[in-house]
Amino acid sequence: MTFTKTTEQSSKYEHLEQMSVHELLNNINEEDITVPHAVKKAIPQIEALVTQVVANLKLGGRLFYIGAGTSGRLGVVDASECPPTFGVPFDLVNGIIAGGDGAIRRAVENAEDNATQAWIDLQMHNIGPNDVVIGIAASGTTPYVIGGLETCNQNNIVTGCITNNAGSPLALTAKFPIEVVVGPEFLTGSSRMKAGTAQKLVLNMLSTAAMIQLGRVKGNKMVDMRLSNVKLVDRGVKMVMEQISVPYEEASELLKKYGSVRNAVDNYKK
Repeated sequence: MTFTKTTEQSSKYEHLEQMSVHELLNNINEEDITVPHAVKKAIPQIEALVTQVVANLKLGGRLFYIGAGTSGRLGVVDASECPPTFGVPFDLVNGIIAGGDGAIRRAVENAEDNATQAWIDLQMHNIGPNDVVIGIAASGTTPYVIGGLETCNQNNIVTGCITNNAGSPLALTAKFPIEVVVGPEFLTGSSRMKAGTAQKLVLNMLSTAAMIQLGRVKGNKMVDMRLSNVKLVDRGVKMVMEQISVPYEEASELLKKYGSVRNAVDNYKK
């Protein structure tokens, strides 16, 4: 099968510099509207990967995202949100970016071209057979990501990917590929746009669905969230009030005593 990088194809819009701000924003929005439809087509692939992630995490495994540039940053963002949102250990979901944490803010030259570095980075976390490694790359050709998954496959570690080109080398390497084909970008080749949006949507689905399956949500509430600021404490108090019908002050004391909404509700005695 011929592999075509649709993410690199020329934008269907010409002479962007001649557009008004209104035209620019509306045309970008018209392109963005197509992204959720592309994600919907990939739901069977997303479901397969989520199911595998849940199975491995139940065995004591961990989840790793690896990527470069925008893709790496999105993986880091999703991983960093899991502990405060779901109350899981900080090392359960991990984001690794080519070039190290410094690359989150500033691009590291040629970091994505090193095909052996991802495995070295994963070994720093004592990667093991129950873990799952998901490579993220819009192009589907990033050596850092492909090399990492290839070595994981050789070591019987479950691999998945999120990419935005059909039939890419990355998708062919991953055991559980997710391909969200969003087509050419509004700004030719700028895969931080539609491709990045698609990756963020898939990551939202993947981590949220997995955590719900792992029992980290009750009803539709984040009952295990970390109470790390005033806003979250207030939200937690109101969740306790709603679930056990007590005044704000009592709910606040219960939350303070037991440390989470779940524990406060489970330990409440009428």
